[in-house]
This record gives sequence, structure tokens and C-alpha cells, in this order.
Amino acid sequence: MEPMETQANFKNIKMETPHYTKIHNRFLLNGFYYDFNGLKAVAYSFIKEGDLFERYMGNFLMDWLDHSDTIYLETSGTTASPKRIQYKKQALVNSAIATGNFFNINVGDKALHCLPANFIAGKMMLIRAMILGLSLDLVSPSKNPFHKNEKEYDFVAMTPMQAFHSLSNLNQVKTLIVGGAYVSVALQNELIKLKVNAFETYGMTETLSHIAVRAMIDPPSEFKCLSHVSISQDERRCLIVDSPQLNVKNLITNDEVEMLDKNRFRLIGRVDYVINSGGVKLHPEQIERKLSEILSLHYFISSLPDPVLGQKVVLILIENKNLDSVNLMKQIKDSASLTSYEIPKAIIFYKDFERTHSGKIQREKTLALNPIRILDL
Repeated sequence: MEPMETQANFKNIKMETPHYTKIHNRFLLNGFYYDFNGLKAVAYSFIKEGDLFERYMGNFLMDWLDHSDTIYLETSGTTASPKRIQYKKQALVNSAIATGNFFNINVGDKALHCLPANFIAGKMMLIRAMILGLSLDLVSPSKNPFHKNEKEYDFVAMTPMQAFHSLSNLNQVKTLIVGGAYVSVALQNELIKLKVNAFETYGMTETLSHIAVRAMIDPPSEFKCLSHVSISQDERRCLIVDSPQLNVKNLITNDEVEMLDKNRFRLIGRVDYVINSGGVKLHPEQIERKLSEILSLHYFISSLPDPVLGQKVVLILIENKNLDSVNLMKQIKDSASLTSYEIPKAIIFYKDFERTHSGKIQREKTLALNPIRILDL
């Protein structure tokens, strides 16, 4: 058996940062302690005998526990083809420690792992547990991970869809982070009403999970960067991220932001989604947030060519026989939060959306499909 190293409190910056080869001696997986070799055996068992989510976890564990100091991560492919990027394992450890410090996560805290382990969010939950010494329960990444689970947890990460379907169980969570897609106004309002200590996260594979978080309070707060991150903007007003601890240098995003100071910003939307309608630049994500007070999760905003406006805003929906289209159109037109330019000029219905493996909507691929019907508003 490989000797285990007792971890110290990482909040004391004078303490040595743990090495990626070390597994905290208080780390528990589904209630059991494993050393280095024991964890390898678990990974092998997951790969050979586990469900799909366990096989993903097993494959990642085998890569993490090998002799290399680097690991390959795959981007989600939301806006482009997925890419494989090589990262230093120690950078992922640094990311885990930064999250632990920000959220005051302590040795022995209980955490729930309910995200796919084939993408960065799921991988980082496991690394946080191994490095910080958490008791981690691994469950299938279903819509409601709390199904038949009455345990209480100190720290949980979820997608917006999971949080929406778990509202009645979130009193079992001390701290909740929500990421992978934007948080709708409706979901945030429910979390505030239930007094859930919830945060929306901002990050991507290239930043090794989140680099900024936003408390879900009313009125809405801004994103605040974690201590290891510095930010700036390019000429498009898009966010640039730097973090020596993550080996991230001058990472230029396509996310337009409003910079409030050197470590706080408000997210406006992706510049490659911008719609120019009658000379007015519109961000689909901003319109989607406003529509979230009316609509469910299955929609997005796009545009079509228009002889007068240049581009006109359109609403993309999944066909639903129970949907009252006339009432929906009236609600949209009567919405006090939408400007005249933001009100969709048509609704386009599709059988389903094209999605990435992690469940994110692929807008361009969806729009390339044949629609079921189009309603002009």
C-alpha cells in the first residue's frame, strides 16, 4: 500500500500545496476509504462492471492515477467542435483548492457528485473530494439526483435543470453551485424564495471549471473572480482570463462583459450570437433571461434575415402538443421586460434540439434541421 499524507488546512497560505499524486486520508467515496492502489481497483471495477456514468468516472480515475503529470480534457463542443487539451494535473489541484477556500469547504464535509464525469465539472468534483478530504457520494447524473436520497450535504454542484427538478430537496444542501448553462430568472427566484445558499458559476474547460461565482440574491449580484484569477477586456469588450496557478495566460473568450473593477463583472452574452435588428445590437442570452419568466427550459433565441430590419428575432421551441401557442404569443407581447426590438417576430418549432454529450444546446446544428412549423407573431 502506498503511504498516505495527512493534509493540512489549505486556507493557511503558508502551508505547502498538496501534490497531485496525494490522496487525502479523509477522502471517502460512497462511504469507503481508498488509498492510491485501492482507488485504482475501484476505477478498474467501474470500467468493467459499472453503469455509463461510473465508466466515465473509472476512465478519468485511471488517467488521473497514471504516471503522467498531465491529463487531456475535452471541451463541451457547445459552439464549436470538441477539442482535446492537455493540462498539468497540478493546475487542477490548484483549482480545487481555490474553490475550497472560496466556499469555506472543510475536511470531512459531505459532498454529492451528480454530474457527468466525462466533462470538467464532474472531474473537478472528484478532484476536490480527493484533495480536500471530502466524503463524496457518487450518484447517476439524473434530472433529480435526490430521488430517494434524504441525506444532507455540505457542498453540491448541479446543472440548472437538476436544480430546477430538485427544488423540494435543496433544504438538504448547505452550499449549492449551479453551472453549465445560465440560470433563469424563474430558477433564481425559486432558490431565493427557498433561502438556498446558491451560487451561479462562470467557467469552461479551458479554465478548469469555474473562475468566478455570483451569489443568487435579489437584486442580482455580479460575478466575483476567485483569488487566483485576474481579468481584463479586449476591444470587443470580451473577457480575458489570466491565472498562473491554472497555467492560463491571456485566454480570450467570446463573452462580452461589463467590467465593474479588477475582479468583478456582469455577463452580457456571447458576441458571436449578437443579432443586429434595425441597427440595434441584441444579445440572445439577455432576451432568454427575460423570457425565462414565461417559458420552461427548452428554448433559445436566434434570428432570421429580414428585408427591413436586416435580422429579426425568432424564438426556437421544442414542439409540445400541450402548448397553448396563442396564449404564449400574448404573454410575450404583453411582457413589460421586453423591448419592441426584443419581442420575437416568429416562433419556430423543432422536434428536438441538437445537444452536446453534456446536454448543452447546439444552436447552429439545431437550426440546420428541418422545423416542424413556423408561427409569425
